[in-house]
Amino acid sequence: MDDQSHNYLDPISDKLLPDHPAQAEYIPHTLVLDLDDTLINSNWKRERGWRVFKRPGVDAFLKHMSQFYEMVIFTDQLMTYGDPIIERLDPTRYVTHRLYRESAQYKNGEYIRDLSKLNRDMGQILYISSKPRSAELHAANVIPIKPWTYEDGSKDTALLDLMPFLESIVRLNVQDVRIVLESYKKEMETTGKDIPQIFRERQFAFQRKRRDKLKSSPKITRGYDVGRPSQSTKATT
Repeated sequence: MDDQSHNYLDPISDKLLPDHPAQAEYIPHTLVLDLDDTLINSNWKRERGWRVFKRPGVDAFLKHMSQFYEMVIFTDQLMTYGDPIIERLDPTRYVTHRLYRESAQYKNGEYIRDLSKLNRDMGQILYISSKPRSAELHAANVIPIKPWTYEDGSKDTALLDLMPFLESIVRLNVQDVRIVLESYKKEMETTGKDIPQIFRERQFAFQRKRRDKLKSSPKITRGYDVGRPSQSTKATT
């Protein structure tokens, strides 16, 4: 039984995503997204039964982030449940790959995403989930997000708030996202703030420092210093 258990408990493959095409340009950073309570919420009421609702901002999030990332939805649901939902969630196919329960590892009663089996550089994988423990094997790659439910209404902006931070990772060509996330998570622990808020504050601080530096820089003049008589009748550049 022990010899056969891995067929049911382990991911179906050690390479869950295909190799990048040889000698072809490709997006180096991979954004992995959990499904339930991260992108959608399954909600039940007596008068209508079960319905699935999209998190506010998810359409704009998927469209914009597809310009910067290879995107993967990785859910612990069965394909028969998850695939029809993802079809309606992402009809334009901004999400490149879909992974289901058989790609997860069953451990201590939970389905764990083993990001090392994605066949991608671990330094360039980000995983967004409302259940950070679902990728506990690679916690350094996880971006926690507040769980969303239908009752929360349409004022939730968590996905949209993350977009500037995620975009900056790619624009700055970060080679190891785990180092960046470690810095943010340390500040999260000490301040109680989330990643979008910390990112905004760091950007404001950087811009303020840059403005102060420009103000304190000596002015460049042509020919001679302002306020001092020129030693020559000719101006130099």
